[in-house]
Amino acid sequence: MIVVADTSPLNYLILIEQIQILEALYGQVIIPPAVQDELLSAGALPQVRSWMATPPAWLEVRSPLPAFRDSIALGAGESDAIVLAEQIGADRIIMDETLGRGEALRRGLNIIGTLGVLRDAHRTGLLDLATSMERLRATSFRASPQILQAILDSVQ
Repeated sequence: MIVVADTSPLNYLILIEQIQILEALYGQVIIPPAVQDELLSAGALPQVRSWMATPPAWLEVRSPLPAFRDSIALGAGESDAIVLAEQIGADRIIMDETLGRGEALRRGLNIIGTLGVLRDAHRTGLLDLATSMERLRATSFRASPQILQAILDSVQ
């Protein structure tokens, strides 16, 4: 399975200490250099910068071809992740932001967000969803209570 990730899902999975589930679920995850830069930026939390400074072997950084990049009015990480996913024929893109998800959908990409990844990891026995969601709520992650409850209900 070819999977491309944007910044925020990686950020939150690192913060809740569940980043390893990506390897278990997908084997390998590909990110564009813009996502790498965002995870290493001064604005990123220290544990995120530290993780990205010595990334695991299952994380690949790959540059998208420049074609079409300027046609997307999103942040560099989001736009490059979308373009890269398109160009390499990714089976899935991991992305949370609403505008980015909308653009990815318009381009026919298969999207999953942080909550979907956690749900899938729970279903395969990699983690406890309720515990992981509690840890996620302690971060700056934002989702409506209805969405959070729907995800919990989907695994019961």
